Amino acid sequence: MSLKGKIVACALVWLAVITGLHSWLNVNWAAVLNDYRPPMQRKIVVGYIPVTCQLTCPVTDYISKYSENGELFLPRMFQGMPEIKEALISNKIQAAFIVAPLAIALASQGVPIKVVYLGHRYGSAMVVRKNGPIKSISDLRGHTIAIPSRFSDERLILIRAMQVWGVKPDSIHMVEMAPADVPGALQAGAIDGFVMGEPFPSQAEMAGFGQVLFQAKDYWPDYMSCILVVRQDLIDKRPEVVQTLVDGIARSGLWLDKSKPHREDAADFVGRFYYHQKPALLRWALTHPLDRVTYNTLGPRQADFDMVRDMMIQTGVLNKKIPFGAYTDTRFADQATIETAWKYEPGTATAK
Repeated sequence: MSLKGKIVACALVWLAVITGLHSWLNVNWAAVLNDYRPPMQRKIVVGYIPVTCQLTCPVTDYISKYSENGELFLPRMFQGMPEIKEALISNKIQAAFIVAPLAIALASQGVPIKVVYLGHRYGSAMVVRKNGPIKSISDLRGHTIAIPSRFSDERLILIRAMQVWGVKPDSIHMVEMAPADVPGALQAGAIDGFVMGEPFPSQAEMAGFGQVLFQAKDYWPDYMSCILVVRQDLIDKRPEVVQTLVDGIARSGLWLDKSKPHREDAADFVGRFYYHQKPALLRWALTHPLDRVTYNTLGPRQADFDMVRDMMIQTGVLNKKIPFGAYTDTRFADQATIETAWKYEPGTATAK
Protein backbone atom coordinates (compact mmCIF):
# COMPACT_ATOMS: atom_id res chain seq x y z
CA MET A 1 0.00 0.00 0.00
CA SER A 2 1.26 3.45 -0.94
CA LEU A 3 1.92 6.16 1.63
CA LYS A 4 -1.14 8.04 0.40
CA GLY A 5 -3.25 4.89 0.78
CA LYS A 6 -1.97 4.35 4.31
CA ILE A 7 -2.83 7.93 5.24
CA VAL A 8 -6.36 7.54 3.83
CA ALA A 9 -6.84 4.23 5.67
CA CYS A 10 -5.66 5.72 8.97
CA ALA A 11 -7.95 8.69 8.49
CA LEU A 12 -10.92 6.39 7.86
CA VAL A 13 -10.13 4.30 10.94
CA TRP A 14 -9.75 7.47 13.03
CA LEU A 15 -13.07 8.80 11.71
CA ALA A 16 -14.78 5.50 12.54
CA VAL A 17 -13.37 5.54 16.07
CA ILE A 18 -14.47 9.14 16.67
CA THR A 19 -17.94 8.44 15.24
CA GLY A 20 -18.27 5.35 17.43
CA LEU A 21 -17.20 7.24 20.56
CA HIS A 22 -19.61 10.07 19.78
CA SER A 23 -22.48 7.62 19.34
CA TRP A 24 -21.61 5.82 22.55
CA LEU A 25 -21.13 8.94 24.68
CA ASN A 26 -23.57 11.48 23.27
CA VAL A 27 -26.49 9.66 21.66
CA ASN A 28 -29.39 8.76 23.93
CA TRP A 29 -30.05 5.33 22.51
CA ALA A 30 -32.87 4.68 24.97
CA ALA A 31 -34.76 7.63 23.48
CA VAL A 32 -33.92 6.64 19.89
CA LEU A 33 -35.05 3.04 20.33
CA ASN A 34 -38.14 4.15 22.27
CA ASP A 35 -39.66 5.59 19.09
CA TYR A 36 -39.68 2.11 17.52
CA ARG A 37 -41.62 0.47 20.33
CA PRO A 38 -45.37 -0.11 20.02
CA PRO A 39 -47.19 3.03 21.33
CA MET A 40 -48.56 1.28 24.42
CA GLN A 41 -45.10 0.04 25.39
CA ARG A 42 -43.12 3.25 24.96
CA LYS A 43 -41.54 5.02 27.88
CA ILE A 44 -43.08 8.43 28.34
CA VAL A 45 -40.84 11.47 27.89
CA VAL A 46 -40.80 13.95 30.79
CA GLY A 47 -39.52 17.46 30.26
CA TYR A 48 -37.66 19.47 32.89
CA ILE A 49 -35.34 22.44 33.30
CA PRO A 50 -32.20 22.47 35.51
CA VAL A 51 -33.62 23.94 38.71
CA THR A 52 -33.97 22.38 42.16
CA CYS A 53 -37.77 22.59 42.14
CA GLN A 54 -37.66 19.92 39.42
CA LEU A 55 -34.95 17.83 41.05
CA THR A 56 -37.21 14.84 41.64
CA CYS A 57 -37.27 14.21 37.88
CA PRO A 58 -33.55 13.38 37.45
CA VAL A 59 -33.38 11.80 40.93
CA THR A 60 -36.15 9.37 39.99
CA ASP A 61 -34.50 8.58 36.67
CA TYR A 62 -31.11 7.95 38.27
CA ILE A 63 -32.29 5.81 41.19
CA SER A 64 -34.89 3.82 39.25
CA LYS A 65 -32.18 2.56 36.87
CA TYR A 66 -30.87 0.52 39.81
CA SER A 67 -34.31 -0.89 40.60
CA GLU A 68 -35.70 -4.23 39.51
CA ASN A 69 -38.01 -2.68 36.91
CA GLY A 70 -35.47 -0.20 35.56
CA GLU A 71 -36.04 3.39 34.49
CA LEU A 72 -39.60 4.64 34.77
CA PHE A 73 -39.50 7.28 32.01
CA LEU A 74 -37.17 9.17 29.68
CA PRO A 75 -36.16 12.62 31.01
CA ARG A 76 -35.45 15.42 28.56
CA MET A 77 -33.85 18.68 29.67
CA PHE A 78 -34.88 22.08 28.33
CA GLN A 79 -33.41 25.50 29.08
CA GLY A 80 -36.64 27.46 29.44
CA MET A 81 -40.40 27.29 29.81
CA PRO A 82 -41.31 28.47 26.26
CA GLU A 83 -39.53 25.47 24.70
CA ILE A 84 -40.96 22.99 27.18
CA LYS A 85 -44.46 24.40 26.62
CA GLU A 86 -44.25 23.95 22.85
CA ALA A 87 -42.92 20.39 23.20
CA LEU A 88 -45.80 19.53 25.52
CA ILE A 89 -48.44 21.00 23.24
CA SER A 90 -47.03 19.23 20.16
CA ASN A 91 -46.82 15.87 22.02
CA LYS A 92 -43.05 15.65 21.65
CA ILE A 93 -43.13 15.08 25.41
CA GLN A 94 -46.04 13.58 27.31
CA ALA A 95 -45.37 15.06 30.74
CA ALA A 96 -43.42 18.00 32.10
CA PHE A 97 -42.50 20.04 35.12
CA ILE A 98 -43.72 23.59 34.53
CA VAL A 99 -44.66 26.53 36.73
CA ALA A 100 -48.17 26.50 38.19
CA PRO A 101 -49.47 29.72 36.55
CA LEU A 102 -48.40 28.46 33.14
CA ALA A 103 -50.31 25.21 33.70
CA ILE A 104 -53.45 27.14 34.64
CA ALA A 105 -53.05 29.46 31.64
CA LEU A 106 -52.58 26.56 29.21
CA ALA A 107 -55.61 24.74 30.60
CA SER A 108 -57.71 27.92 30.27
CA GLN A 109 -56.67 28.04 26.59
CA GLY A 110 -57.90 24.49 26.02
CA VAL A 111 -54.55 22.69 26.06
CA PRO A 112 -55.38 19.10 27.19
CA ILE A 113 -53.16 18.74 30.26
CA LYS A 114 -53.75 17.98 33.93
CA VAL A 115 -51.77 18.80 37.05
CA VAL A 116 -51.04 15.52 38.87
CA TYR A 117 -48.35 16.43 41.42
CA LEU A 118 -46.08 19.21 42.70
CA GLY A 119 -42.35 19.46 42.22
CA HIS A 120 -41.43 21.02 45.57
CA ARG A 121 -42.25 23.56 48.27
CA TYR A 122 -40.30 26.83 48.69
CA GLY A 123 -37.07 26.89 46.64
CA SER A 124 -37.32 30.42 45.17
CA ALA A 125 -35.75 33.65 46.40
CA MET A 126 -35.16 37.28 45.52
CA VAL A 127 -31.52 38.26 45.12
CA VAL A 128 -30.01 41.75 44.86
CA ARG A 129 -26.45 43.01 44.46
CA LYS A 130 -24.39 42.75 47.60
CA ASN A 131 -23.59 46.19 49.00
CA GLY A 132 -25.97 47.65 46.39
CA PRO A 133 -28.72 50.26 46.84
CA ILE A 134 -31.52 47.77 47.56
CA LYS A 135 -31.71 46.95 51.27
CA SER A 136 -35.46 46.33 51.56
CA ILE A 137 -38.47 45.83 49.32
CA SER A 138 -39.24 49.55 49.64
CA ASP A 139 -35.96 50.23 47.81
CA LEU A 140 -37.12 48.37 44.69
CA ARG A 141 -38.80 51.45 43.25
CA GLY A 142 -37.17 52.55 40.01
CA HIS A 143 -35.06 49.41 39.63
CA THR A 144 -34.99 46.56 37.09
CA ILE A 145 -35.91 43.12 38.42
CA ALA A 146 -35.73 39.91 36.39
CA ILE A 147 -38.37 37.17 36.57
CA PRO A 148 -38.45 33.89 34.62
CA SER A 149 -41.81 34.61 32.98
CA ARG A 150 -45.00 36.58 33.42
CA PHE A 151 -46.56 33.15 33.89
CA SER A 152 -44.46 32.30 36.92
CA ASP A 153 -44.95 32.03 40.65
CA GLU A 154 -41.80 34.10 41.05
CA ARG A 155 -43.62 37.06 39.51
CA LEU A 156 -46.53 36.51 41.86
CA ILE A 157 -44.36 36.23 44.98
CA LEU A 158 -42.60 39.47 44.03
CA ILE A 159 -45.94 41.26 43.65
CA ARG A 160 -47.19 39.69 46.89
CA ALA A 161 -44.14 40.99 48.80
CA MET A 162 -44.48 44.43 47.22
CA GLN A 163 -48.13 44.62 48.28
CA VAL A 164 -47.10 44.02 51.89
CA TRP A 165 -44.67 46.94 51.68
CA GLY A 166 -46.98 49.22 49.72
CA VAL A 167 -44.86 49.18 46.57
CA LYS A 168 -46.89 49.34 43.35
CA PRO A 169 -45.95 46.91 40.53
CA ASP A 170 -45.64 49.73 38.00
CA SER A 171 -42.96 51.41 40.13
CA ILE A 172 -40.39 48.80 39.08
CA HIS A 173 -39.29 47.47 35.70
CA MET A 174 -39.88 43.71 35.43
CA VAL A 175 -38.02 41.88 32.65
CA GLU A 176 -38.33 38.25 31.62
CA MET A 177 -35.05 36.39 31.53
CA ALA A 178 -33.92 32.77 31.26
CA PRO A 179 -32.93 31.53 34.75
CA ALA A 180 -29.39 30.60 33.71
CA ASP A 181 -28.72 34.16 32.51
CA VAL A 182 -29.69 36.09 35.64
CA PRO A 183 -26.56 35.66 37.81
CA GLY A 184 -24.34 37.04 35.06
CA ALA A 185 -26.77 39.87 34.36
CA LEU A 186 -26.82 40.83 38.04
CA GLN A 187 -23.03 40.75 38.28
CA ALA A 188 -22.69 42.89 35.15
CA GLY A 189 -25.20 45.44 36.44
CA ALA A 190 -27.71 44.79 33.64
CA ILE A 191 -30.37 44.14 36.29
CA ASP A 192 -30.68 45.23 39.91
CA GLY A 193 -32.16 42.00 41.22
CA PHE A 194 -33.96 38.82 40.29
CA VAL A 195 -36.55 36.41 41.64
CA MET A 196 -35.77 32.85 40.54
CA GLY A 197 -35.80 29.26 41.63
CA GLU A 198 -32.70 27.62 42.99
CA PRO A 199 -29.82 27.07 42.33
CA PHE A 200 -29.47 30.51 40.70
CA PRO A 201 -29.94 32.51 43.94
CA SER A 202 -27.29 30.25 45.49
CA GLN A 203 -24.98 30.84 42.50
CA ALA A 204 -25.01 34.61 43.06
CA GLU A 205 -24.69 34.12 46.80
CA MET A 206 -21.74 31.72 46.55
CA ALA A 207 -19.92 33.95 44.05
CA GLY A 208 -20.11 36.82 46.52
CA PHE A 209 -21.85 39.44 44.36
CA GLY A 210 -25.43 38.64 45.37
CA GLN A 211 -27.38 38.43 48.60
CA VAL A 212 -30.85 37.07 49.32
CA LEU A 213 -33.36 39.84 50.05
CA PHE A 214 -36.12 37.38 50.91
CA GLN A 215 -37.08 33.74 50.53
CA ALA A 216 -40.42 32.88 48.95
CA LYS A 217 -41.66 31.30 52.17
CA ASP A 218 -41.26 34.67 53.94
CA TYR A 219 -44.32 35.97 52.11
CA TRP A 220 -46.02 32.80 50.89
CA PRO A 221 -46.46 29.92 53.37
CA ASP A 222 -46.22 26.53 51.61
CA TYR A 223 -45.06 28.30 48.46
CA MET A 224 -45.04 26.15 45.33
CA SER A 225 -43.67 26.94 41.91
CA CYS A 226 -43.06 23.93 39.66
CA ILE A 227 -45.70 21.27 39.22
CA LEU A 228 -45.97 18.06 37.22
CA VAL A 229 -48.46 18.00 34.35
CA VAL A 230 -49.34 15.19 31.95
CA ARG A 231 -51.27 15.16 28.72
CA GLN A 232 -54.91 14.11 28.97
CA ASP A 233 -54.53 11.48 26.25
CA LEU A 234 -51.87 9.75 28.35
CA ILE A 235 -54.19 9.76 31.37
CA ASP A 236 -57.01 8.32 29.26
CA LYS A 237 -54.98 5.60 27.54
CA ARG A 238 -52.33 4.68 30.13
CA PRO A 239 -53.37 5.73 33.64
CA GLU A 240 -51.17 3.04 35.17
CA VAL A 241 -48.10 4.69 33.59
CA VAL A 242 -49.09 8.05 35.06
CA GLN A 243 -49.47 6.43 38.46
CA THR A 244 -46.02 4.84 38.19
CA LEU A 245 -44.55 8.22 37.27
CA VAL A 246 -46.19 10.01 40.21
CA ASP A 247 -45.24 7.20 42.60
CA GLY A 248 -41.61 7.47 41.53
CA ILE A 249 -41.56 11.24 41.92
CA ALA A 250 -43.18 10.96 45.36
CA ARG A 251 -40.61 8.39 46.49
CA SER A 252 -37.77 10.61 45.30
CA GLY A 253 -39.14 13.54 47.28
CA LEU A 254 -39.29 11.45 50.43
CA TRP A 255 -35.76 10.16 49.76
CA LEU A 256 -34.39 13.70 49.34
CA ASP A 257 -35.98 14.89 52.57
CA LYS A 258 -34.81 11.87 54.54
CA SER A 259 -31.23 13.01 55.20
CA LYS A 260 -28.52 15.51 54.35
CA PRO A 261 -26.28 12.77 52.82
CA HIS A 262 -29.08 11.95 50.38
CA ARG A 263 -29.22 15.57 49.26
CA GLU A 264 -25.45 15.72 48.93
CA ASP A 265 -25.46 12.56 46.82
CA ALA A 266 -28.24 13.96 44.63
CA ALA A 267 -26.26 17.18 44.15
CA ASP A 268 -23.36 15.07 42.89
CA PHE A 269 -25.11 12.85 40.35
CA VAL A 270 -27.68 15.43 39.20
CA GLY A 271 -25.03 18.12 38.77
CA ARG A 272 -22.71 15.85 36.78
CA PHE A 273 -25.10 13.74 34.72
CA TYR A 274 -28.24 15.87 34.27
CA TYR A 275 -27.97 19.59 34.98
CA HIS A 276 -24.30 19.97 33.96
CA GLN A 277 -23.81 22.27 36.93
CA LYS A 278 -21.15 22.16 39.60
CA PRO A 279 -22.23 19.72 42.33
CA ALA A 280 -20.99 22.23 44.92
CA LEU A 281 -23.62 24.70 43.70
CA LEU A 282 -26.46 22.22 44.04
CA ARG A 283 -25.09 21.07 47.37
CA TRP A 284 -25.26 24.64 48.66
CA ALA A 285 -28.81 25.14 47.37
CA LEU A 286 -29.99 21.87 48.91
CA THR A 287 -28.33 22.18 52.32
CA HIS A 288 -28.01 25.92 53.24
CA PRO A 289 -30.31 25.36 55.08
CA LEU A 290 -31.97 21.99 54.53
CA ASP A 291 -35.42 23.55 54.29
CA ARG A 292 -34.38 26.02 51.58
CA VAL A 293 -36.37 23.71 49.32
CA THR A 294 -38.51 20.78 50.47
CA TYR A 295 -39.95 17.80 48.66
CA ASN A 296 -42.86 16.57 50.77
CA THR A 297 -46.59 17.42 51.02
CA LEU A 298 -46.70 17.55 47.24
CA GLY A 299 -50.30 16.58 46.52
CA PRO A 300 -52.15 19.35 44.62
CA ARG A 301 -54.34 21.32 47.05
CA GLN A 302 -57.22 23.45 45.84
CA ALA A 303 -56.49 26.33 48.21
CA ASP A 304 -52.96 26.69 46.80
CA PHE A 305 -54.11 26.72 43.20
CA ASP A 306 -57.12 28.96 43.82
CA MET A 307 -54.75 31.54 45.31
CA VAL A 308 -52.48 31.35 42.26
CA ARG A 309 -55.46 31.60 39.90
CA ASP A 310 -56.93 34.61 41.74
CA MET A 311 -53.56 36.42 41.75
CA MET A 312 -53.23 35.75 38.03
CA ILE A 313 -56.60 37.41 37.46
CA GLN A 314 -55.69 40.34 39.72
CA THR A 315 -52.40 40.89 37.87
CA GLY A 316 -53.85 40.60 34.39
CA VAL A 317 -52.48 37.30 33.05
CA LEU A 318 -55.73 35.32 33.31
CA ASN A 319 -59.19 36.47 32.30
CA LYS A 320 -61.50 33.89 33.86
CA LYS A 321 -61.93 31.77 36.98
CA ILE A 322 -61.09 28.30 35.75
CA PRO A 323 -62.20 25.73 38.38
CA PHE A 324 -59.64 23.54 40.15
CA GLY A 325 -61.13 20.30 38.78
CA ALA A 326 -60.79 21.52 35.20
CA TYR A 327 -57.01 21.31 35.22
CA THR A 328 -56.11 18.84 38.01
CA ASP A 329 -56.44 15.11 38.52
CA THR A 330 -55.71 14.35 42.16
CA ARG A 331 -56.30 10.58 42.13
CA PHE A 332 -52.66 9.83 41.27
CA ALA A 333 -51.36 11.96 44.16
CA ASP A 334 -53.92 10.36 46.47
CA GLN A 335 -52.57 6.91 45.61
CA ALA A 336 -48.97 8.11 45.97
CA THR A 337 -49.54 8.98 49.64
CA ILE A 338 -48.98 5.33 50.53
CA GLU A 339 -45.50 5.33 48.98
CA THR A 340 -42.26 5.28 50.97
CA ALA A 341 -38.83 6.68 50.18
CA TRP A 342 -36.56 4.81 47.80
CA LYS A 343 -34.26 2.37 49.54
CA TYR A 344 -31.05 3.54 47.94
CA GLU A 345 -27.74 4.66 49.44
CA PRO A 346 -24.72 6.24 47.72
CA GLY A 347 -22.33 3.64 46.38
CA THR A 348 -24.84 0.79 46.24
CA ALA A 349 -25.87 -0.89 43.02
CA THR A 350 -29.49 -1.66 43.88
CA ALA A 351 -32.60 0.34 44.67
CA LYS A 352 -35.96 -0.76 45.97
